[in-house]
Amino acid sequence: MELVKGLVLRSTGSWYDVRDSRDGHIWQCRLKGKFKALGLKVTNPIAVGDNVRFEEEDETQNFGIIHEIMPRENYVVRRSVHKTAHAHLIAANVDQAILIATLVFPRTSLGFIDRFLVAIESFRIPGVLIFNKQDLLNDDMKEFQAELMELYESLGYTCMATTAVSEEGLEEFAALLGGKVSLLSGHSGVGKSTLVNAIAPDLDIKTQEVSTFANKGVHTTTFAEMFELEPGTFIIDSPGIKELGLSDMKAEEISHYFPEMRELLNQCRFNNCQHINEPGCAVKDAVSEGRIAISRYESYLSMVGGQDNRK
Repeated sequence: MELVKGLVLRSTGSWYDVRDSRDGHIWQCRLKGKFKALGLKVTNPIAVGDNVRFEEEDETQNFGIIHEIMPRENYVVRRSVHKTAHAHLIAANVDQAILIATLVFPRTSLGFIDRFLVAIESFRIPGVLIFNKQDLLNDDMKEFQAELMELYESLGYTCMATTAVSEEGLEEFAALLGGKVSLLSGHSGVGKSTLVNAIAPDLDIKTQEVSTFANKGVHTTTFAEMFELEPGTFIIDSPGIKELGLSDMKAEEISHYFPEMRELLNQCRFNNCQHINEPGCAVKDAVSEGRIAISRYESYLSMVGGQDNRK
């Protein structure tokens, strides 16, 4: 039996769209029997972005059977909605994770941004912040955004400002994606689909207006899907990003995923310092001296306290 190498582009539960590495043909594949999830406690054994080996089952019906998942470079999970002890695999083999944020209509909170970055740090994937809808910002908001971009760039995150309306930042956005597999995230209504359609109109990804009710967007994506913008350049559109990340993270680990705190970890008086009310804490000293942003420290406290700061 000859097994063919393929790339998983889309998952709908029990069936997967797999692109044949030989000619780009898309096969509808299912899994062979009982499948081990590579040692992870997940609800789904295969994710978009996985490289697999499959058998051609029926050429006329276009069906295949997946026999093997190739080793992953990395993966991204979110908390499972139904099984509390399990996670749900969103994507595998990702080069960068991009959060599309908006400061107005809808507003992306700093807590949400920080939670996303902490989760991405824990998966060891580079994080990128794109501040969209520049056309809706007044001068004060633009100034605030400039300060935010300066803060996050100082922590090592790439930041960018975009507007599909005036095409501001679109060239830079396209260049950022070039030759990479990028996971795109963000609240509904931040303009993910509009941005992608602006640089790759042939894709025609479905968009919906932001609902004015409670200023929340309407979800258009119900499962993760991978799109090829040009040869070698892929984006993965991911649903359910609110549950990303902190599902199995212990409170004492969280500071490891804040780069500015990680630098100070061996400088606290106690090795198990939680940076809350312990004496001789290098992190609290850095906050009071302005070397760590108060907004970041507040995000840290809410994550350690298990509060939901993702609105």
